[in-house]
Amino acid sequence: MALKYSRQRELIKDFLCSRKDHPTADVVYTNVRQQFPNISLGTVYRNLTLLSDMGEIQRLHLGDGVDHFDADISAHNHFVCRQCGCVMDLDMESIDHITETAAKNFPGKVDGHITYFYGICGNCCSKQ
Repeated sequence: MALKYSRQRELIKDFLCSRKDHPTADVVYTNVRQQFPNISLGTVYRNLTLLSDMGEIQRLHLGDGVDHFDADISAHNHFVCRQCGCVMDLDMESIDHITETAAKNFPGKVDGHITYFYGICGNCCSKQ
């Protein structure tokens, strides 16, 4: 079954594509509302879930109690600042070998991994 076109869903995805900071649903809602004032928070949540389930965006669970969203669905790692909470892509060499390392002594099948790096971002370091 083909998915019906939705202007709200298109605006949400366009907004995410314009960002590199991995916003929460509340940030998406606040910004999309400026272009589409009648959109509800529930509509934003439903569309973010749908886009994530369809593999068109990534949903990030970073341990801060809220989901963050990323339009970049390529395999990449993220850095989370423990001080200000910013989330950013981490430009680095591949660490895909850790999947093989994890599988060596595991009796099941390891398909992949999700890795988040935590620390203090450059902006917070410069303020100290």
